[in-house]
Amino acid sequence: MEDILIECSPGISGDMLLGAFYDLGVPKKVIEQPLIDLGLKNLYQLDFKESKSCSIRGIKANVKNIDCSPIKRTWRSIKELIFSSHLEENLKKIIYEVFESLAIAEGKVHGIKSEDVHFHEIGAIDSLVDIIGVCAALNYLNPKEVYCNEPMLGKGFVQTEHGKLSVPTPAVIELIKQKKIKVLSNRDSIEGELSTPTGISLLANLVDYVEPPSKYSINSYGVGIGNLKFPFPNLVRVYKINSFENSSINEQINPKCEEISVQEAWIDDQTSEDIVNFVEKLRIEGAYDVSYQAINMKKNRIGFSIQVILPVEKKEFFRRLWFDYSNTIGIRERTQSRWILLRRRGECSTSFGNIKVKQTLKPDGSINMKPENDEVLRLKLKHKISTNEIRKIIKDSSKKFKAFENWK
Repeated sequence: MEDILIECSPGISGDMLLGAFYDLGVPKKVIEQPLIDLGLKNLYQLDFKESKSCSIRGIKANVKNIDCSPIKRTWRSIKELIFSSHLEENLKKIIYEVFESLAIAEGKVHGIKSEDVHFHEIGAIDSLVDIIGVCAALNYLNPKEVYCNEPMLGKGFVQTEHGKLSVPTPAVIELIKQKKIKVLSNRDSIEGELSTPTGISLLANLVDYVEPPSKYSINSYGVGIGNLKFPFPNLVRVYKINSFENSSINEQINPKCEEISVQEAWIDDQTSEDIVNFVEKLRIEGAYDVSYQAINMKKNRIGFSIQVILPVEKKEFFRRLWFDYSNTIGIRERTQSRWILLRRRGECSTSFGNIKVKQTLKPDGSINMKPENDEVLRLKLKHKISTNEIRKIIKDSSKKFKAFENWK
């Protein structure tokens, strides 16, 4: 099974992505069939035409709005349209997730409920066509993994239904924050909207890794051309690739050895409240772990033994924290080695929805996955069931994993 690599060059938009998938070989019938099934056939005209940007050829997707209805659609009505359709379940799910994240972002920006976000705020008919068409194309290709590089956002102003807005638009900023997407700063200060809310929402929900694989081969590719003119090609490429990421992971030493610093002190002249605050400060500043316990010290005073494990390159910074935020007049420090398994954080879809999890790579190549404890506690309080039941349901219902980072 092949992988997909989306190359934002320099940004991303729904129509450029749609044009690239068509150029890659996805039939127009595949793109339009879900739109027909949703009863949208008479609201638009979709054309794919050869075009060029700075002499580089590609396909431009043009969506013409022929919807004469005066009805203002909301996300609530679009959601009902999706759920009442006879679309394939997986396709229905990814279409819903893209629109949901876009509606949540727009709702947050405008201070309203996501269900009340108006249709024009999530792009009118062209966004419906772009989002549903791209989701249909990806569902048709059925890749093993989807990769992309970090998009650029641009600067300046863009005209919208809400008037002139600064770039990046508020919805783009909210999507990037919510989905923790890495972006590239625009060092050349290019004027214009390089990445649209629709494009960012598609990346946020369809991409597994916001970083190209370290090694891959290219089987075929498609090019989508944008409408804006820049002093450089304005395009998006979509590649069918064979990724060798897993083999590169296996070539790493697992477990791996690394140096850490251990700092500790005994303190008998601070209150327990002060000690708790100091320990929390150490954790916030990037300690790998902190442990502390009550001990008997000289003159039968009750004190605290505090031990911190931290990155070796931050030991000088942490020395200052001890002397600035605690009463100690001295600390013990040593450098040690530790062996650790490769691991990575991400999220996994379950019957509870998407939850944050951590994966650990065993030396034999098997992968252990466990939910973050904060997620377990949140679900326990929400559903009023035991921790063991929560963990069992997560294990039994977990599906696709989406990584937030590479193995490290």
